[in-house]
Amino acid sequence: MEWRHNWNRWNEAIGLDKELKEQLKEIADNEKVLEDSFYKYLEFGTGGMRGETGPGTNRMNRFTIRRAAEGLARYIDECGESAKSQGVVIAFDSRHYSHDFAMETALTLGAHDIQTYIFQELRPTPELSYAVRTLKAFAGVVITASHNPPEYNGFKVYGQDGGQFPPEPAEALINKVEEVENELAIEIADENEVKASRLLKVIGEEIDKAYNDELQSIILNPELVQEKGDEISIVFTPLHGTANIPVTRLLETSGFENIHVVKEQALPDPEFSTVKSPNPEDKAAFDLAIQAGESQHADILIATDPDGDRIGIASRSKEGTYELLTGNQTGALMLEYILSQREKQGMLPENGVVMKTIVTSELGRKIAENYDLETIDTLTGFKFIGEKIKQFEENGKFRFQFGYEESYGYLISDVVRDKDAVQAALTASEMALWYKQQGKTLLDGLHDLYEKYGYYMETLESLTWKGLEGVKKIEALLKAFRNHPPKTISGEKIAVIEDYQMQERFYVKDGSKETIELPVSNVLKYITEDGAWFCIRPSGTEPKIKFYFGVHELESEKAKDKLSELKTAVMEEVHKFS
Repeated sequence: MEWRHNWNRWNEAIGLDKELKEQLKEIADNEKVLEDSFYKYLEFGTGGMRGETGPGTNRMNRFTIRRAAEGLARYIDECGESAKSQGVVIAFDSRHYSHDFAMETALTLGAHDIQTYIFQELRPTPELSYAVRTLKAFAGVVITASHNPPEYNGFKVYGQDGGQFPPEPAEALINKVEEVENELAIEIADENEVKASRLLKVIGEEIDKAYNDELQSIILNPELVQEKGDEISIVFTPLHGTANIPVTRLLETSGFENIHVVKEQALPDPEFSTVKSPNPEDKAAFDLAIQAGESQHADILIATDPDGDRIGIASRSKEGTYELLTGNQTGALMLEYILSQREKQGMLPENGVVMKTIVTSELGRKIAENYDLETIDTLTGFKFIGEKIKQFEENGKFRFQFGYEESYGYLISDVVRDKDAVQAALTASEMALWYKQQGKTLLDGLHDLYEKYGYYMETLESLTWKGLEGVKKIEALLKAFRNHPPKTISGEKIAVIEDYQMQERFYVKDGSKETIELPVSNVLKYITEDGAWFCIRPSGTEPKIKFYFGVHELESEKAKDKLSELKTAVMEEVHKFS
């Protein structure tokens, strides 16, 4: 695509608002920025689109939002009148332009006479998933960029089961978006008219209450929570996002009374001004929560990301300091707690299943095996877990028990079909209370897990390469590893190579191959003869390439040393190519 052609179209357009015109002027003399802003359309992938806000075809703005919504509208048109009358639910987070982008989406759909529901105020992504299911809508849209920096926003699409679109309908939707040739010429409905005709309905408290009531059912020991809930002290921060009211409401109505919200981070703030990154995976995001925890002598600290689907947990140690749990550690603790309590209560089905992603710790599989449950791996991205839940609901083969990914996403009840930090906050609080009744912290519980199953340790390294050059660099690195895979790493021979783009598992020793029954994805995974592994995966939503590492040993120090050696060795190989 010739970027100058797009630049001229925008520069000469009459319908641009004052802010976009000003932003165009600001970049008019910077050819590099102009090229990056206009050299392509912002990619609409299987989960929607995400990017920096600003003018241009490769940026998030009202016109690229209209293009995405127009593609969705055309897709729904083809699905018939029933799909149009079922309609679309729209939610939005606390980011710059989120409400505006939500309205642009609604009005674009309205121009096609598609029924639309929009939340009156910001709501977390999992509540959007729940609302789609509750209202029996045909689709859902949430305007969010999750935990990306403040300059980002995004557009995520959900199907009528409340999960993100799986590959097949996603491809059909992508084709419809790509058919839209001129984003500047898309017609939208009049807001007053669609509201007056009830084609656009505003929703809020009725969904909030139903969601809150539904989530009470995930409590495994309700009497414990009701009788002893005030004995645990919880510090919570929504990191300026959507989860403040839903989380505090759920905890309080469940029986937890001792909740302290970090006041500096309680209100929505599109700049996320108190943190470098609004990401609960980032230790620095807990700084203010730790301060509040120390003053309140809190047992646990909870942080959620801006759209309320990811959660980070920190536990108070016996020495009074706070230690952050990794996504894998939190998931393992939740899984052990849920399965052990369900088994104790006779609620564990014989065909129960645990789901995790290919880059999530193998400790989850070990725990599930202990309770005679199956573990199924999916590609990275919770949409694949949601897709499997739907399949099993239809064919009855398995009953969902728990789903999680290493990147701080968890699902306890499948009334939602995406990771849900609101649910996870309740389970984490109940779990911490349960351990406290035994004189233990969550850190003690983690130690118990390692003693029982062995020391599974994992880590992650990310490299950010922005722009067109970054895309080429990421492609070159994957090509190099694919065409010239390492034979050994940190002194251990590579035993298995999994290529998810080729959908092939290759056993090095005898040269045999088998098919990987997962969708195509540009991901490589290498497993050594002693069971250590590393995985290379480009992010689908950020200009990043990620490297995952995992090891298993019976002793803590051995596992730490082995993990460090593995990471160092792999990154040395990476830097040779880059």
